Amino acid sequence: MMEFWWPVWLSIKVAFVSGVMVVLLGIITAKWMAHRRFKGKIVIETLLMLPLVLPPSVVGFFLIILFGKNGVIGKGIETLFHAPVMFTWYAAVIAAVVVSFPLMYQSAKAGLEAVDQTIEEAARIDGANEYQVFWHISIPLAKKALISGAILAFARSLGEFGATLMFAGNIPGKTQTMPTAIYVAIESGETNLAWAWVAITMLLSFFLLLCATTFKSH
Repeated sequence: MMEFWWPVWLSIKVAFVSGVMVVLLGIITAKWMAHRRFKGKIVIETLLMLPLVLPPSVVGFFLIILFGKNGVIGKGIETLFHAPVMFTWYAAVIAAVVVSFPLMYQSAKAGLEAVDQTIEEAARIDGANEYQVFWHISIPLAKKALISGAILAFARSLGEFGATLMFAGNIPGKTQTMPTAIYVAIESGETNLAWAWVAITMLLSFFLLLCATTFKSH
């Protein structure tokens, strides 16, 4: 029984941790990019959105290059923590962050750009600093887009497969998430087991998409 629920628990844990990171990174990046005009902005935004359209194998390949034992970041992590990041659940979190970030960034940027700048300017005139304007004016007015983006990012992290399989592996009880567990179950001919994980994944995904759609429409 524990073997069945472990991939479910790990998938939710990875999606939650990566979701928190993506929300913070997405909002900070969107705040910096919204209403800003500079040379090369379109190139930067294209790079930020690239993981959304790249094949998962390509994303996984670049993660291995960067975070592997011979990668610049990977060597630094191994030196600092005396352990590699590859083939750990942290690798699954990193993969989930990379593939889900574009969804959060796009939603956050759209929400922040939709905020009436005259309201923000009025708050500044009344003596509010940039932090106060952002936290008390921009965030509340853009909350629908931010919450919707967070839910979509969580759902994307929950269903991440390709990059996770390449970068984190498929180690039962350690890095095996629901998508990779489904893959192994099908390969092993355990159709009923695969169906059970598929049902849980579909229910969670349906609920998350329903929540995202509800937030957008209200």
